[in-house]
This record gives sequence, C-alpha cells and structure tokens, in this order.
Amino acid sequence: MRRLGASRYAGTDRTDGGQAPRGGGAPATGARAAARPARLVPDPRGTPFTFWYALVLLGTSLYARYGDPATVSVLLHGSSTDVAHLATVPLLVLFASALWVAGGLASPYALGLVLVLTALERRVGGLRAAAVFLAGHVTATLATEIPVGLWVMAGRLPETSLHRLDYGISFGLLASVGALTALFRPLPRTAVLAGVSALLLLDLLAYEDPLSNWGHPLALLTGLADGPLVRRWAHVREQRRREESQEQA
Repeated sequence: MRRLGASRYAGTDRTDGGQAPRGGGAPATGARAAARPARLVPDPRGTPFTFWYALVLLGTSLYARYGDPATVSVLLHGSSTDVAHLATVPLLVLFASALWVAGGLASPYALGLVLVLTALERRVGGLRAAAVFLAGHVTATLATEIPVGLWVMAGRLPETSLHRLDYGISFGLLASVGALTALFRPLPRTAVLAGVSALLLLDLLAYEDPLSNWGHPLALLTGLADGPLVRRWAHVREQRRREESQEQA
C-alpha cells in the first residue's frame, strides 16, 4: 500500500535563471524515494503500536503452529469471544481474542493488518489507530454474538452455540480499512471499497461462517463511520508537524 496523502514536490528551488543548481538535488530526491518503501512497514519509533502488536501476533502465531497442541487449544478456547465468555469475562476475551490470527501467518489478514495499520498510524498516531481497530473489533463481535444469545434463549439455536470458537483480527482490520479510506482521494477510495465489498459479498454467498461473514461488513461500516473523525485527526496531526518544522527552521 502506498503512502497516503498528497505528495510534495521533491525537486530544488531554481535560483540561477531557471536552472536547478548542480549537486545535492538528485541525492536528496533519491534518498526520499528510497525511504518511501520503508514507510510501508512498521518501526518502533514511527509506528510503535503497529510494530509491537505485529510482534505479539508473530509470537502467538508461531506458538499456535509449533506449541503443544493441547495447550494451544486451551488458550484459543479461553480467548474465544463466544456468548458464554462474553457473559462472564467480556473484557478479558475481547482483548485476548485480538492476540491470535485465525489461520496463522499464512492468513492474508496478517499481511493486510501490518500494511493497513502502519498507514493509518502514520497519519493519525498510535493511540487513535488502536482506538479505530478496537472499535471495529468490539462492535462487530458484540453485534454478531448478542443475537446468538438471544436466539438460544428463544430456543431457535442449541445451547452449544454459546460456546463456539471465535477469535482473530479480521474485524479490527476491516474497521481500519474503512477508516483509512477516508484519507484517500475519491477514485482510489471507491476502488478499494468496491474491491473489499466484493470479497465480503463472496464470503456471504459462500455462507461457510455466517457470524464472521456478517461481522465483516459491520466492522467495515464501523470504520467508515469513523471516517470524519479520522480526517480531523490526520489534519490536526499534519498541522502540528508543519508547525514543528517551521519552529525548527
């Protein structure tokens, strides 16, 4: 994913009758161009939330792959945001469920999370990026699990539905995607949302995991609802950077 926002002219000022001064211009431009790919991935100084969260997910994914299967099963079930856990230890499981990647490192969600959260955090800051992620994760989880509890109470679902295995980062990721598109120009924003919506529609038609499949559009809508706030955060952050640059100059 490319760096968001309007790009600045990276050339040199012309002070000698229309010709750019020799030396210094090309290296500066090249250095800036070389730095752009590095901004696609997190680093501990520029994007601390994404960097450390990605390391945690890396650790849990490796343990899920190579750790003792019985212990892994206990941990995953203990982190599940099913109705039974949400009724007894809601804060614990809402937090713990976001520490595991369904499908492990091979999941496309893992790479998507790193790219999307990095871009969002660079524009709005770590705490606000985390707030967007958590808002989507919590909202979509509750919106899909509470009806399950109600249907069990009404006798329309068996009691075993209260203990379904539910964990992962997909809700938070899709909320982050929705929020990030608020910083795009209209055409790429429409293209990204159309592509993501098409994939979600295919999941709904496949109907392999109804709760997750309905939760994904809800998470995306949560992120889209955060759009105006995200634009305001990004504007304030950019203004602060400009003021700091002027003071240093």
